[in-house]
Amino acid sequence: MGNSIVESQMEDVQQFLSNTVSTFENFLNETTLSVLKEEGQGDERYYKSILSNLRKLLVFCEEGHEACRIILMSDQFQRGAAEQTLYKLYHHCIEEFFSPKNDAWYENSRSAYTGKNSIRFHHEVPVRLENLFRGLESDFQKIREELEYYETDYRTKMMQSK
Repeated sequence: MGNSIVESQMEDVQQFLSNTVSTFENFLNETTLSVLKEEGQGDERYYKSILSNLRKLLVFCEEGHEACRIILMSDQFQRGAAEQTLYKLYHHCIEEFFSPKNDAWYENSRSAYTGKNSIRFHHEVPVRLENLFRGLESDFQKIREELEYYETDYRTKMMQSK
């Protein structure tokens, strides 16, 4: 891939992360455990795990945004650093959104065939949580499709270097 393509992807990802960070911050600044418990009659521990995961995602996205900013502002574009950053973003932000480590929610793989949102919760959640994920999912899906290349390319390079 040429430098201009990688640089363009970095710019797209930086904009995506900027919007995502803003969305997560707004949600987390306005939403407390008490608010979720008032809106839904769900399990408090489950709500805590969702909020915890959202805070982790926010941190990952903030760090990724900063990494993109630094790479894009450097005097000379560092393609290798950019590719490695995009690979890491794929795992820390995109994959964590669709399949968090603590299993607070999951991706329904069949949703691609139905045209419906793919994020599913293990228990019923308040509408504000559903709306948050519904609003973010298409952008995460778009970026995931763009960055999947780095997943396979990085693995191929690692195998070849052995």
